[in-house]
Amino acid sequence: MTRPKPIYVELEIATDMDTLWEHTQVPSLHEQWDLRFSSIEYLPRSSAEAPQSFLYLTRIGFGLAIRGTGETRASLTRNGRLSTLRFGSEQPLSLIREGAGYWRYEPLPEGRGITFATRFDYETRFGWLGRWLDRLLFRPLFGRATAWSFDALRIWIERRIPPAVTIRLTLLHYALVLLLGALWVYQGLVPKLLYPEAGELALLQQTGIAAGFERSALPALGCAQMLWGAATVVWHRRRWMYPGQALLILGLTLPALWLQPELLQQPFQPLTLALGMLGIALGAGLTKRFVPQAGRCRRTESAARGERRGDDAIDLSASVR
Repeated sequence: MTRPKPIYVELEIATDMDTLWEHTQVPSLHEQWDLRFSSIEYLPRSSAEAPQSFLYLTRIGFGLAIRGTGETRASLTRNGRLSTLRFGSEQPLSLIREGAGYWRYEPLPEGRGITFATRFDYETRFGWLGRWLDRLLFRPLFGRATAWSFDALRIWIERRIPPAVTIRLTLLHYALVLLLGALWVYQGLVPKLLYPEAGELALLQQTGIAAGFERSALPALGCAQMLWGAATVVWHRRRWMYPGQALLILGLTLPALWLQPELLQQPFQPLTLALGMLGIALGAGLTKRFVPQAGRCRRTESAARGERRGDDAIDLSASVR
């Protein structure tokens, strides 16, 4: 089995070097934005020149946690700053046995910010099974978690929104998106496909829309609503999604109320459902801009950047025993 590529993540952040350095090198700040670590504790150093040793803990759920140790060393480079590290865990539960990598900080031209990049690799436990598990599941998730964390850091620095707030807004956004998608699927499946005789068919007939073709038009509308519910979840980040939600909700509700105003007298009527769905869509649209995106990060190192690093480059395969 060929060795998998090291994990690489790069992101431009509109900030100054000292601010970014503080948020990534001070443990109490670092552990707030990095999903890979639940807590980080620096140990006393024997001298200013010695590497900085640290302990880390990562909670993985169900009351379980991975504990490990590491050491890091900071240095200046021709293009900015560099922080190298080694890390590892002796816990049999940890898939990662030991690893190494770096954080690189390079100023952008004209003071536009800092290019923040990481590259790291590691050795796994459990022989061939561990290598396959890492290749198929763990490494892709680990890389995505790193990229998501980088964008959470960017939001914290650029927009002054702490990661704890970002996480709550992210959970709220996805809850609203899933609820909105579920409502579309329900409205398409239950009253239009499964139980049209319960009222939807009569409503369509009374409006006069699709006269003579109601029994075929209603299932088609139901299928379209279900597809739109799925699209709501898949494309929830698209800019056009929430204006589109409003247009469709109003487009399905207002004609029915215009042609049959007596529907407003019913205990369960389209207007209340439409207002609720509009509110959910509004909440999802407003929280979208605060949700970190792993896809915002660059995941492969450009050849030009690698050449520009020159002898600042790190051979991770050599540094991992």
